[in-house]
Amino acid sequence: MCLGVPMRILEGDDISALCQRGDEQRRVSMLLLGAQPVGAQVLIHIDTAVRVLDADEAALIDQALDGLAAAMRGEDFDSAFADLIDREPQLPEHLR
Repeated sequence: MCLGVPMRILEGDDISALCQRGDEQRRVSMLLLGAQPVGAQVLIHIDTAVRVLDADEAALIDQALDGLAAAMRGEDFDSAFADLIDREPQLPEHLR
């Protein structure tokens, strides 16, 4: 299984960018997106930026990853998925 993680661009060009998430910095490929401004949030899969994220979406992904880590440690993780509690799952329009 491969998870995408949101990272913030620190510097870069059309080819690659130095990105950061927490204490980790990583140089990633920007070939699929092209150059993005410093501070932009991008979704990283296998050291490749695949999509630009808005701040709200990046925060939700970060919360979900934190919740997954808490679950793996045997800790409470409900707060990491507050946007899903008491809500019925919704199918995307193309699956209805």
